[in-house]
Amino acid sequence: MPIAVMAVGFDQRVVHAAQEPSMRVLLSQASVVRLRADGDQPFLVRGLGRGDQGMRSMEVSLREGRLRISGQLSDGSSRSLAARSAIEVQSNDPRGIWLGSRRYRGRLQFLVRRGQVQVINHLGIETYLASVVGSEMPHRWPLPALQAQAVAARTYALRQRGKAGDFDVKATVSSQVYRGVESETPSTIEAVESTRSLVLVHAGRLINAVFHSSSGGATEPSGEVWRNQLPYLVSVADHDQHSPVHRWNKRFDDDALRDLFRETGGVKRLQVLKTSSTGRVRTARVQGPRGSLVLTGRELRRRLGLKSTMVQFELINDSPDASTASAIATAQNDPQASTHAAPPLIGLWRDSASGPDTTSSTSGRLAALLPPPPLPPLNRSVFNKPRPDLRVGEMVLEARGQGFGHGVGMSQWGAHGLALQGADFREILLHYYRGAEIRPYRSSDDPAVALWLRSESAWWG
Repeated sequence: MPIAVMAVGFDQRVVHAAQEPSMRVLLSQASVVRLRADGDQPFLVRGLGRGDQGMRSMEVSLREGRLRISGQLSDGSSRSLAARSAIEVQSNDPRGIWLGSRRYRGRLQFLVRRGQVQVINHLGIETYLASVVGSEMPHRWPLPALQAQAVAARTYALRQRGKAGDFDVKATVSSQVYRGVESETPSTIEAVESTRSLVLVHAGRLINAVFHSSSGGATEPSGEVWRNQLPYLVSVADHDQHSPVHRWNKRFDDDALRDLFRETGGVKRLQVLKTSSTGRVRTARVQGPRGSLVLTGRELRRRLGLKSTMVQFELINDSPDASTASAIATAQNDPQASTHAAPPLIGLWRDSASGPDTTSSTSGRLAALLPPPPLPPLNRSVFNKPRPDLRVGEMVLEARGQGFGHGVGMSQWGAHGLALQGADFREILLHYYRGAEIRPYRSSDDPAVALWLRSESAWWG
C-alpha cells in the first residue's frame, strides 16, 4: 500500500509540473549562437528534417535567410545542415545546456527574426522564477525578502504572457533579470516553492508588480513616472536607509559636459523646472554657450548615466577669483518653476488619509514599527570646496542623488530592511503594493493553468 501511495504521489507531481504555466524568455538576438552540452550527455535537436539529432555542441548562424547548423553529433562526426524556419533544442541533463557563458533548463527555440538568430527559452514558470529571484536579489538575503521577490516576479511574468508575440519577457532589466541555472540556489528555490502560484491582484486582476533597487527614502507614484496612476502604486515610506545606493554622487568636468550636451556646447546653468511629489526631477533646462535644451527627468538621467532622478545638482567654478556659489536653479528656489513638496514619510501600516491598512490578513504585529526618520539635508558646503585635482577655472557639475531605479513599486533594499525588522513576505508586499490581495493565480481562459491551480488548492487550502 505505501508503494501504491508513493506511485500516485509521483504521478500527481509529474502532471502538476507538466501543467504549470510556461514562460517564453528571450535570451539573445545575434548573428551567431553557440551551444554545448554540460558533460557527455548530448542534447536533442528537432527541426532538421531527419528526426531528432543528438549533438554535443552546435553553432547556429544565418545564411541567406535560413538557419545554418554545424556541430558535433553524438557519434563524434561533424555536419552542416540548413533549417527552413525554426529548430528546437532540449536536454534531460539537470545541468542544463550551455548557451554562450550560461546554462539554461527547459527547451531552447531558435527563430529567424529581423536578420538575426533569436533564442527563446521555454520553461515552467516556477523553474524560471528560481533563477529570477537569484538574479534580482542576493541569495543570502533573508527568506521573506526573497519570497516577496518571488511573488512580485511571478505576478509580473504572468501579466506579460502572450503580449510580445514570439516571447513573453526578456532576460534583462527590460523585463526582469534571468540568468539561468547559475542563479538557482537552495534559498531561491525555497522562496519560490514556499510561495508557489501566489500572485498579487487588485480588483480581480493581476497588478503591474514593478520593482526597483532602492527608492532613496520614499517610493514614487506610478502616475508621476508613467502615463497612468494605478491605485496600488502610490508613494510609501521606504526602509532602504542601509542601501549602498541610498545616497550617491557623480561628477562631470567641462570636457564631459561638452561631450554630453553638444547641442548646447556644454553646461553653464542647469535649471530644474519641475519635480515630482517626492522630489524627483520631472523636467529640467540645460543652458550652454550655444543655447538651451529642455529634457525630461528620464532623459536627463539617461544622458548623464544617473542612478535615479531623485537628484540635486551643483555647478562649481574652480577659478580662484570666481564665487563658488551654485549656478543651479532648482524648483525650490525658482519662482517660475512648478514644484511639489515632498510628503512626510508614512508608517508601515498607516497613511495620512485612510489610517490603518485594512487589506492585510496578517496579525498587524508590525503596526508599532516607526517610519524611517526624515532624510537629513545634504551638506552643500562639502560640494562647494575648491578641489585640488581640478584645472583652474574648470566647471564641474556635481550630481548628488538618492536611490537606484524608477522608484515605483517594491524597493528591493526596502524589502531587505523590512525583513530584517521581522516582516514576513505578505507584510512586505502589502506595504509596497497598497490595497492589493495575495492569492493563488486563477485563469478560466487557460484550461491547463486551471488544472495546475486545482492541484495547488490542496497545498494552500
